[in-house]
Amino acid sequence: MNIPEKFQHNFEPALLKELELKAKLISVRENDVIVDIGDTVRSIPLLVSGTLKITRVDDKGNELLLYYVNANESCAMTFTCCMQQFPSEVKVAAETDAEYLAVPVSVMDEWLSKYPTWKSFVMRTIRSRFNELLNAIDQLAFQRLDERLAHYLKEKSKAIGSTLINLSHEQIASDLATSREVVSRLLKRLEIEGKLLLYRSQIKIMSDM
Repeated sequence: MNIPEKFQHNFEPALLKELELKAKLISVRENDVIVDIGDTVRSIPLLVSGTLKITRVDDKGNELLLYYVNANESCAMTFTCCMQQFPSEVKVAAETDAEYLAVPVSVMDEWLSKYPTWKSFVMRTIRSRFNELLNAIDQLAFQRLDERLAHYLKEKSKAIGSTLINLSHEQIASDLATSREVVSRLLKRLEIEGKLLLYRSQIKIMSDM
């Protein structure tokens, strides 16, 4: 397996060779679940292309969006679960069709002590995701729902690289832990303000969103 060029700028040659030997390139389709709540984490995903969505799920199946993982990134929550051998506390699903390198958890401790670039990548990922979790908490605690909705749509657009988003009002409500009726009302208000256009299960983000 040839390691994608983007990772060749992240890791030293010896680590790239180990990735070629020990990591497996996996392709997933949109909405495929990679890790579910309670699963044993057996590999760390290094995203090559596409976008992954990380959510929390309550006992009733309601989901709350935590953050997205984009190309050349990984999921900090899988790092912490595998290093402490805890069941996964998050759901990792493909937001779009994606490819990732599955790095077996058995090499984590060895690589952390052996390769400075791997340790730096892991720590940088954990710090970045921690900041995103703080941002999510701030939004829940201090922002109105319409502000959270606007931020959510902009982040979604950024994650998929398009201003046309395929989303139902029900999906948005699930991610924001609110009701579909509230989401529909707020989306209609944003459309009246000229910040988006609403279609059936699609939303077009305008430049002044």
